[in-house]
Amino acid sequence: MIINISNQDIEFIHELEAKFPNIFLENDILNDFKNNPYTKYIVYLIDSKIVGFLNYYEIYNRMEIVNFNVLDFFQNKHIGSRLLEYMIKYAKDKKIENITLEVRSDNEKAIYLYKKYGFIPVAKREKYYNDVDGILMEKELM
Repeated sequence: MIINISNQDIEFIHELEAKFPNIFLENDILNDFKNNPYTKYIVYLIDSKIVGFLNYYEIYNRMEIVNFNVLDFFQNKHIGSRLLEYMIKYAKDKKIENITLEVRSDNEKAIYLYKKYGFIPVAKREKYYNDVDGILMEKELM
């Protein structure tokens, strides 16, 4: 099951931070909600436990995927696809023009998933992740 979380969902926020500690080193999610009016989180639950999430910014007529992760044990079970499909449908319903994201050039599984859903590479950021390039990808919706 996929749900949207907000800053009132303290138990889910703590669970997210505990399950994905490397992602939330610099900022905690509650801070993100308090200081960034554009941030949104959707989480995938199995037996009321978070197994994946997608964090994006909704900025007027566009979206940007910021963080997207599924626990290792639950990868290759279509959870990432369902989260992405959910967000894309929401974006279409809201008449969002495009969705952008950045991905490490060595993250082949993620690049494959994004291309499967119509994202195309539009720019390369050389050595953006220390010695690894970043690829900016975009999906036009309108």
